Amino acid sequence: MTEVNSPEVDTREVSIGDRIDWKLAAATGRRLARPGPRVTAYTLDQARAELADAAVRAEGPVREVTGLADGLRVPTARIFERGEWIAAAAQSMRSMLGPVDVPESTDKRLGLSGISGTVAGKVSGVQAGGLLAFLSGAILGQYDPFTPDPETGDAGVLMLVTPNIIAVERALKVVPSDFRLWVCLHEVTHRVQFSANPWLRQYMVDNVSTLTSESSESASELITRITSALRSDKPREKGVIGAMQLLQSPEQYEAFSRMMMLGTLLEGHADHVMDAVGPAQVPTVASIRAAFDARRTGPRNPVQRIIRALIGMDAKMAQYIRGKAFVDEVVGTVGMEPFNAIWTNESTMPLPEEIDEPAKWIKRVL
Repeated sequence: MTEVNSPEVDTREVSIGDRIDWKLAAATGRRLARPGPRVTAYTLDQARAELADAAVRAEGPVREVTGLADGLRVPTARIFERGEWIAAAAQSMRSMLGPVDVPESTDKRLGLSGISGTVAGKVSGVQAGGLLAFLSGAILGQYDPFTPDPETGDAGVLMLVTPNIIAVERALKVVPSDFRLWVCLHEVTHRVQFSANPWLRQYMVDNVSTLTSESSESASELITRITSALRSDKPREKGVIGAMQLLQSPEQYEAFSRMMMLGTLLEGHADHVMDAVGPAQVPTVASIRAAFDARRTGPRNPVQRIIRALIGMDAKMAQYIRGKAFVDEVVGTVGMEPFNAIWTNESTMPLPEEIDEPAKWIKRVL
């Protein structure tokens, strides 16, 4: 018998993010983004200055309440317009997606400098740009653990989107200075979470890498698995999460579930801290919380409902509610210091069945 060796294929390491033309995504997003509310230059400058100050003032109370006093310097927040946020978010998403090995011959065969230069890369770039344009009108603030701080070079930067904050505070008819500090309390909590627990960033990267990896399933295997799942009496999640459960491989869905649990914890913890800090720092916090929660759950037009469902924003809203209930109960039962055992490593993260039954997490971890 003659042994036939497979030809060696040279590979090079590229970012999965390079499969999307992020430059085109950012440009498309900026073109499609709606303008913010009409404000005078004086009002805009005043809001930007107040947000920058609030992001610094929020740090002390958040560290005190959480017990996650990481001792690091308080970084300067980046205060953005919608177009600036789109550019930063595009760069962050590219940085977040881990590297993969692809055949060196791919680029040579196509005669292109990179995967993002392909037609598929440009189509994906336009699609990503449309998503960024939509989100640019919805994001109030965001802690990005992947983009380097321009001042220190360390990973992680806090971003605040001025026109969106102004638009919401006007719609809610709340005191602007109070609302701006309230938003900063939430986002600064995320900064403290990641700076005090650096392993969270790699945990996210690892799970995103699994989510974006190529599945080994063939088309027929995928169809067979989905058909079996649809015929099964085994309960499935509803909406976007249920779709992910059907379409992803078991390994990808496990990574997706871990990311959902992490997001639920991070958002619920931030909401808990925001309310715990609020009464001492934000005089009108009660009216702000009531108005903001009503806005979150209020009716939306059909187009908005479809878009929100497709990109999973309603699932994210559920994260805030379930996550805060979990943190409220655990902290109320054992206190904040024992609760902080949750940040030890991935094994102490809450499991899906523990989010709605915090006593199970307490029993397992504490």
